[in-house]
Formats: sequence, C-alpha cells, structure tokens
Amino acid sequence: MRVGIPKETWPGETRVAVIPAGAATLKKAGVDVAIEPGAGASAGFPDGAYEQQGAVLVSRSELFAHAEIVLQVRAIPVGGALHKDQTVIGFADPLGAPELIEQAAATGATLMSMELMPRITRAQSMDALSAMATITGYKGVLLAASALPRMFPMLMTAAGTLSAARVFIVGAGVAGLQAIATARRLGAKVEAYDVRPAVKEQVQSLGAKFVELPIESADAEDKGGYAKAQDESFYRRQREMMIKVVAGSDVVITTALIPGKRAPILLTAEMVEAMSPGSVVVDLAAERGGNCELTRPDETVVHRGVTILGPSNPPASVPYHASQMYSKNIITFLVHLLGKTGAQQTTMPIDATDEITRETMLIRHGEVVHPRVREMLDANRLLKK
Repeated sequence: MRVGIPKETWPGETRVAVIPAGAATLKKAGVDVAIEPGAGASAGFPDGAYEQQGAVLVSRSELFAHAEIVLQVRAIPVGGALHKDQTVIGFADPLGAPELIEQAAATGATLMSMELMPRITRAQSMDALSAMATITGYKGVLLAASALPRMFPMLMTAAGTLSAARVFIVGAGVAGLQAIATARRLGAKVEAYDVRPAVKEQVQSLGAKFVELPIESADAEDKGGYAKAQDESFYRRQREMMIKVVAGSDVVITTALIPGKRAPILLTAEMVEAMSPGSVVVDLAAERGGNCELTRPDETVVHRGVTILGPSNPPASVPYHASQMYSKNIITFLVHLLGKTGAQQTTMPIDATDEITRETMLIRHGEVVHPRVREMLDANRLLKK
C-alpha cells in the first residue's frame, strides 16, 4: 500500500497532512510513503526530514497516479487526477459544498471526511476539528492582545495600577474554551456565553464568569455535542440581552459555528458601536461568513474606533503545531481504516459496519454515499426546479 502526501494548493494553506515523524509511523505500519517536494516546507518540515524517515520524493503527477491513499489537509477541491480504487482523506467541507463532493464522485475514488468524525470515545484521537479548534481559540486571543491598545493583565507598578482587560467570549466549544484559558493565562478578566447551559461548569472551571441570558433555547445541542442552529427570533433576543456585556468589554471573541450553515450573526453593527473606541472584536467564524455583521474575512475593519479582525484560517498561522496535531489525527484514522492486514492489500479495506468508517465516508464507487450529503444535494436540486 502506498500513501501520498501532496503539497497543499488551497490559498494561504501552510499546513501539511503528515509530518516527518508521521511518515515514520506509516512506514512501521507497513505502507510506503511518497511526498511531493516542498509539501512540508511552509510548516517548517524540509524534504530531507521526510527522506530520513523513509519517505520518497516524487512529482505531484506521479504521486496522484500511483498512490492508493492520498492524505491531505484540504481534500476539496481535488488537487490532482484521482482514479478508481484510490482513497483520499482530508477536510472536504461536505456540508458546506456538497456539489463539489458530487463532482469528485465521478472520479470513482473513495473520499473520507475528517470533519464528519463522530464524537465518540473511540474516535477522540482522530478528531481533527477539535484539534484545529484548539489552535484557533489560542490564536484568536493572541490576535486580540496584539491589536488591543492596552495590556491584558492587571499590573501594579510605580507608575500606578493598570486594570485588567475585560474579554467576552461568545461560544464555549473547543475554540471558546481554549480562548478562555489563554485569555486567563494572559491575566484578563474573562466572561463567556454559550447557548448550551451544560457548558457553564466548564467555563467556570477555567476561571471565567458564565453569562446567563434569560432566554429559552430549544434543542440547543445535537447528538455530537455541537450547538444547533436556532431561529432568527432567538438570535434577535440574544443580541438584545447581550449588548450590555458587549458594551462593557474591551475584547469580544466570537466562535459560533453551525456545521453546514452560515455562521449566525451574534454581533450587530449597533452592538459594535456600543463598545469603547480602541476595543477589539476577533471573529473566529469568519470563514463561514462571520458572527459579526461587519466582518470581512482576512481583513481588518475599523468601525467607529473598534477594530474587527476576521481570520479565516487561524491554524494555518501556526502551521508547525497545527500540522503535528493533524498528522496524529489523520494517521490514527488511517491505521484504523487499514486494520490489521489492510497495509498488505492493494486497495483500501472498507468496513461499512464500523461507525467511524460509515460516518466519515462521502463517496465510493462513483456515488455519494453519505446520507446527509445526499439529502442536501436532493434539496438543492428541488430548489433549482
């Protein structure tokens, strides 16, 4: 079995799917490893480091022509000429761009999505979304600290006492919790809110105050632990009650994402205008349209003295450790798929009865096989009629 690791072609993508230590792990698992020259360079991993671990450098065309398995960070749009009996694993954005999944199905290849990893105990070490969200939360706070014209910690100096910055984090998922922990380590006074009341204890355990808004949310959490989309009337009431907290904050960091949907607007222009000049908003949902209505992805917007940052791919700004974490996730997943004897075969063994395999498989034998993606495609066709 041959595994290929191509260089990422997505604009601004600096991560690599497998680091040199990961290549060594794959060799021990019984697979040959081929890598495109320069694939790990932007993440700090030179070609020589891969060769020392037994990987072979090959051209991009040769890699896609001969590798039975292709490991990528961004698997869609397809970066090479896929073929029948080839398996591609990576982030595929299946719920955001189902039409691209359908196009990829025509190649006859098998595509596995890292985004759809089930949140079960067996799959924790394969959960790349959570790994990348950890980096996103950390980086979001550093961006805010850099843009804020004041320091985060309270300091008692000969020149007087400096009060701690007030940071409000909206959304207490993995990214939000990491943002809380990072802001607290920098000495800020932190408050946080989430539509899911169940996360209150997690917020408080990190030393932040949980903001409770007296509004009911129906079915706030799905079976995977993610926040579910609410109706517009809920978000309107939420914004009305949140404005006082926002107005009193020096930094607001938003992290609310709904899989397959546009990010909900949680921060209106009116709310931003209620903040003091010099305040900072970091919108970590920018790639999905943003939680702030003033956000422009990968741009810095200054509105009435408030700076709004919308980084669309924060993990790519920390590519060394982001690649290290992702490499561990994707290799653990691949070893799971291969099982005990898969590396000795010429095609990927697929066990559709296994929950991890079944939930992450998007296309196989020329068809879209994931039920949720098929439903989205059918719904899109009806809308076009």
